[in-house]
Amino acid sequence: MPIFAVHYVYSDRFVADRDTHRPAHRAWLSDLVESGVVLSSGPYPDGSGALLIFQSDDASTVRDLLTQDPFVREKLVDDVRAIEWLPVVGTFTS
Repeated sequence: MPIFAVHYVYSDRFVADRDTHRPAHRAWLSDLVESGVVLSSGPYPDGSGALLIFQSDDASTVRDLLTQDPFVREKLVDDVRAIEWLPVVGTFTS
């Protein structure tokens, strides 16, 4: 099944709002981890964004799922880039 790398870009202007909505965001991610759709996720240490690794049949499904993220619904993500990724070595190879 295809794997997608999703890059979130954050700005400093929404830090407090992301703090408020972080529990809902992480609950949403945890549900997707339990269902096998999200393989891993986490913020960049410098606060500039986050990386989410999805496993899905197609990009359209990933885009639809992203609209359900509380961070996205609250418009706390400045930019989203979702692209199919083809790991060739390591943990996410098939």
